[in-house]
Amino acid sequence: MKKALLTLVCGLWLAAPALAAIDTHEFDTQAERDRYRKLTEELRCPKCQNQNIADSDAPISLDLREETYRLMTEEGLSDDQIVEFLVERYGDFVRYKPPVDKRTLVLWYGPFTLLGLGMLMLALIIVRRRKGGDSDAAGQQLSGDEQQRLNELLNQTRESADK
Repeated sequence: MKKALLTLVCGLWLAAPALAAIDTHEFDTQAERDRYRKLTEELRCPKCQNQNIADSDAPISLDLREETYRLMTEEGLSDDQIVEFLVERYGDFVRYKPPVDKRTLVLWYGPFTLLGLGMLMLALIIVRRRKGGDSDAAGQQLSGDEQQRLNELLNQTRESADK
């Protein structure tokens, strides 16, 4: 009985991918099919966030693929018009490559700015250590009174450890 149940569960598990939804769209030419594929691969799924709508199984991706197909075939819109329509509806997030404008300057140039600031800080630290290496050692030497006080504390510590 356990073997039969295990076999049934394994069979269902292996058959699950076959039950996945497959888009079947009719195109007049191979160029339209390629255009559709290119569009669905360059638009991001709003739910999955790191998958394009061609690869995502999310319901919203299915809707976006259907909408893209409808806009291409029924409305006759260009690629740019389709992308703009979806951007108006979902924001720049649906693009994998958002445009460079004042809202996305940090996104495009922020990493380079942070990298540059980090390199500048590292250079300043290195220059200061090279210049101030001798003065730091001189500043760390103890005066006679401080050395005598340190020796007394060390002797007290040794005596209490010996007891």
